[in-house]
Amino acid sequence: MTTLATTIEKIEARTPAHRGRAIDGLRALALLAVPTGHWLLGGFTLDAGGALHNASPLAAFGGFAPVSWVLQMLGIFFLVGGYASVLSYRRRTSTTAAWLRQRVVRLGRPVLGVTAVWAAAMPLLYVLGVPETTLRTGSTLVIQPLWFVGVYTVVTALTPYCVRAAHTMGAWAAAPLLVSVAVVDFLRYGPYADTMPSWLSMVNILPGWLFAYQLGVSWGEGRIGRRGARVLLIGGTLLFAALLVVFHYPASMVGVPGEARTNSHPPSLLVLALAAAQSGAAILLRDRIGRLLSRPALWAPVVVINLCAMTILCWHQTAMLAAAVPASFLGPVAGLTTSPDSLGWIVVRLTWMPLFATLLVLIGWYARRFDAPWQTGTRASKARRAAAGLLAAGFAVFALGLA
Repeated sequence: MTTLATTIEKIEARTPAHRGRAIDGLRALALLAVPTGHWLLGGFTLDAGGALHNASPLAAFGGFAPVSWVLQMLGIFFLVGGYASVLSYRRRTSTTAAWLRQRVVRLGRPVLGVTAVWAAAMPLLYVLGVPETTLRTGSTLVIQPLWFVGVYTVVTALTPYCVRAAHTMGAWAAAPLLVSVAVVDFLRYGPYADTMPSWLSMVNILPGWLFAYQLGVSWGEGRIGRRGARVLLIGGTLLFAALLVVFHYPASMVGVPGEARTNSHPPSLLVLALAAAQSGAAILLRDRIGRLLSRPALWAPVVVINLCAMTILCWHQTAMLAAAVPASFLGPVAGLTTSPDSLGWIVVRLTWMPLFATLLVLIGWYARRFDAPWQTGTRASKARRAAAGLLAAGFAVFALGLA
C-alpha cells in the first residue's frame, strides 16, 4: 500500500533538477485563489419559491474589499503563464501552429467536458424539482470562470509576437497595453462617459489580460531583473493607491451584485496596477519561493495542484452548487442559502469551505478523464466528440441567457 511519504518521495524523485519550482508554486497559489475567492465572496439568497440567486458579502461589507485584492491573483497566473509559454515555445519540435494547436486542445477538453456534463444534467435536475431560476444561477456560476480559458487561448496564440516585443523593448513591451487600458478607462469613466458606446469597455479585455502575460514573456526572456521588479512593485502599488483614493475606482476586485462599475469584467486600470505590483513581488521572491519548495513535503502538493489545474478551474463552482442546491430544498441554511449580509454568515461560510473542497476532490476524481487525450480515429469517438460539442454549445446558450 502506497503511503503519503512514499508518494512524496516518488514525486521528488521524478522532478527534474532544472524544474522551476517557484513558477509552479506561484501558479498553484494563483489556482487556489480562484475557488477560495468564489467560495468566500460568492453566496446565494433563497426566494419564496425556493430558487437560488447569486449574492455577495461585499454588497453588505464594503470594508472586506481588501480580501479581494489578495484573492485576485489572475495577474500572477498570466505572469507565470507567459513565463512558462516562453520555455515551451523554445522547446517546440515542430511548427508554431502545431505547438499552439496542442496547447489549445489541452485547454479545451476540460471545458468541453464540464459544459457537456451540465447540459446533460440540467433536464434531469429540472425533472427532480430544481427550479429553472436555480439552474440559470448555477449555469452562470459554472460558465463564469471559463471566460479565462478563451482569453488565455488568445494570449497564448500571441506568444511569438510577445517574444519579439520582449526582445525589442524588454519590460517596456507591456507599457502600451497599460496605456491602452488607461485611455479606454478615461473614455468610459471620464467627462465624456455619457457619449461613449456601451461596448467600449470590451476593448480592455485583450490588452488588460495580455499585460501580465507580456511581463511573464519578458521575464522568461531574461529582460526583467530585480531592478525592473522593484519598479513594477512600487509603481503598481502607487498607481493602485492613486486610482482608489484620487480617481475613486471601486475597491472590490470582483463584481458586486447591484454595483454599476466592476473592475474585472472587463479589466480596468486597477486590475493592471494590481497585476504590476503582484508581478514585481513574484519576481523578487522567486528565489526564496524556490528554496522553500525544495522541501519535498511542500513540493508534492504543488505538483498535484498543477496537474489538476483545469479540473480545479472548471469544477470548483459545481462543487459549491453540489452543496447549495440540495440545501435549497431544506429552506434557509446558514452560510449556504441565507443572504450573505452578516458577519455570522462569513464565519459559517468558512466552516462550509472544507466540504466544498471535499466535493471538488470527489468530482475531480471522475472529471479528470476530460483532461486526458480523448480517443480518436473511430466513428464512435467522432460521434461522442460531436455530441459533446453540441451539448456544450447548448449549455453556453442557456448560461449566457440567449435562450
